[in-house]
Amino acid sequence: MTDTLEPDVLIIGGGPGGYVAAIRAAQLGLGTVCVERDGTLGGACVNVGCIPSKALLESSHHYEFAREKAATHGVMLAEIGLDLGAMQKRKTGVVGQNTRGIEYLFKKNKIRWARGSATLKPGRVVEVRGAPPENSVTVYKPKSVIIATGSVPIQLPFLPFDEDRVLSSTGALALGEVPERLLVIGGGVIGVELGSVWRRLGAKVTIIELLPSILAGYDAELAREAEKAYRKQGLDIRTATRVTGAGREGDRVLVDVEKDGKTETLEADRVLVSVGRKPSLSGIDAGALGLALGARGEIRVDDQMRTNLPDVYAIGDAVGGMLLAHKAEDEGMIAAEVIAGRSSHMHYGAIPAVVYTTPEVVSVGLSEEQVKESGREYTVGKFPYSANARARTAGESTGFVKLIADAHTDALLGAHLLGPSASELVAELTITLEFGGSSEDIALTVHPHPTLSEATREAALAVLGRAIHI
Repeated sequence: MTDTLEPDVLIIGGGPGGYVAAIRAAQLGLGTVCVERDGTLGGACVNVGCIPSKALLESSHHYEFAREKAATHGVMLAEIGLDLGAMQKRKTGVVGQNTRGIEYLFKKNKIRWARGSATLKPGRVVEVRGAPPENSVTVYKPKSVIIATGSVPIQLPFLPFDEDRVLSSTGALALGEVPERLLVIGGGVIGVELGSVWRRLGAKVTIIELLPSILAGYDAELAREAEKAYRKQGLDIRTATRVTGAGREGDRVLVDVEKDGKTETLEADRVLVSVGRKPSLSGIDAGALGLALGARGEIRVDDQMRTNLPDVYAIGDAVGGMLLAHKAEDEGMIAAEVIAGRSSHMHYGAIPAVVYTTPEVVSVGLSEEQVKESGREYTVGKFPYSANARARTAGESTGFVKLIADAHTDALLGAHLLGPSASELVAELTITLEFGGSSEDIALTVHPHPTLSEATREAALAVLGRAIHI
């Protein structure tokens, strides 16, 4: 193992991609340094994204169940109250468990955490400036560098974040009180997840989406049915609506919208702006380095995560594509293995995307629209959760499993789920896609009864024209 100032590999960023790359590199015997400027490891996902949002989604789900559904199970609760402070404290505790776990893994694998902000210089020189007041600078000369600097939320020019009344996802996760009226600009994953949290807790939530449908990029039928479910729950969703301006007046935010030529001003206590994220290249002067970027400011890489600079790699949100933690993790492992001399390659055909609402929304592989556009002949098999015994016993029978297979070879092309525990059920379908399996492979596999997974088998049987329970 080389000296820490000249490590085999230095990773800039300790988020999901960065810390996983560091662990994999250390497993492969490489001297590894990971630079992270925040006070904790885990990046946006663990600290202000995936983990805290799921903690609040879980807590708010329990609250709504107690208030609206417990009685249908014969559970009679005399008084139901909300302690948002306790809910937020639990969320913070869950985040802490995860960040401490990553620190433990760094110690276990003998990875050096360089605490500070990194600047990449030509020739793979990395300067790390420590936290104030010392501001000490340490210079590293690694053999290889992995850029894992993540992404940041996109601001609207006329509605900048103040994290008080105009919120990014970070601010929306930290509210100390339930807003009476929450306006969400953007009907993507973040918008519908956090909108669902605060609706469950009592806010009147309105979602404004520029496109004709929410959840852009998902299978159209899946997004359409999800939207129906959200509307039924009480979310006010306004699609094909443009935000044209906004301003703050005291404790109110006024947002101007336009649809079909008609204008309206909406009033809210809080506004969540969730119109997407963009690559963060903090400490990376692409022009000075000669680092090639794509049209959206993402770092261009090949399927081994190599940039155009010798021995400089990039992973995660910084390279664009699907901005998902598990995609970043896989890219991190690929980069570390390539640096260690292995012939690993990244491919993106079987990466599931999940919306953790109730019901959950999950897609992996190609949407029906993508298959249709390719000109490929295909067959669709669907099975509703309303015909699944386990879903009925749980009282969660909204949704379906939809499988798309090649009409001639039966190869599975895409899978789309709306319903309970869809994020867990998709693993079987991801494996099938990854290994070039068919709907018949799933249909011939015995699934336990009564389980939600039977809906997956029934959808596969439906592709073949022989579903049993419908």
